[in-house]
Amino acid sequence: MGKGRLEAFSDGVIAIIITIMVLELKVPHDATWEALRHLAPVFLSYVLSFVYVGIYWNNHHHMLHAAKSVNGAILWANLFLLFWLSLVPFVTAWMGENHFAQLPVIAYGVVMIMSGIAYSILSKLLIKHHGENSVLAAAVGSDTKGKASVGIYAAAVAVTFVHPWIAVGMYFVVACVWFIPDRRIERKMKQEGRG
Repeated sequence: MGKGRLEAFSDGVIAIIITIMVLELKVPHDATWEALRHLAPVFLSYVLSFVYVGIYWNNHHHMLHAAKSVNGAILWANLFLLFWLSLVPFVTAWMGENHFAQLPVIAYGVVMIMSGIAYSILSKLLIKHHGENSVLAAAVGSDTKGKASVGIYAAAVAVTFVHPWIAVGMYFVVACVWFIPDRRIERKMKQEGRG
């Protein structure tokens, strides 16, 4: 089956996720720097999550651009990814409102772990559907960066028991690693004459 509806639905859900996150930024009642200072944790958690959702959208777009078609398993895997991404606004707000307290930072890490796993499942199913010799399979390779990211998220959850801010720093590092767009799929598609 074609991939157009999956792409359109995913783009819509991700747009809604970002919209929900920005609605959590409440306007301060006072027009002072002090009022803005109190919003700093909420704003910082929003920025981190906005970057993460943007990274997922960007990589999801590239991955589906390389795909020619989808099947039922891929549709369900995509929904599994969107489910975990849809929890990002909740854990973002919880973490920001509670000034990066231990439990919200752990919950954020769990959502990041599950989002990473869900993305990996989706990419594996797309590769299986298109074959081990497909452009997608060649571009994704062993997905060392994705596996390392999930490992860092898990380590950050453990580190939260020592100090939540160290874990937040680890989440930030993973976002920085992924912030530079992954060009593997674009390069492979150009080599194949499909870019």
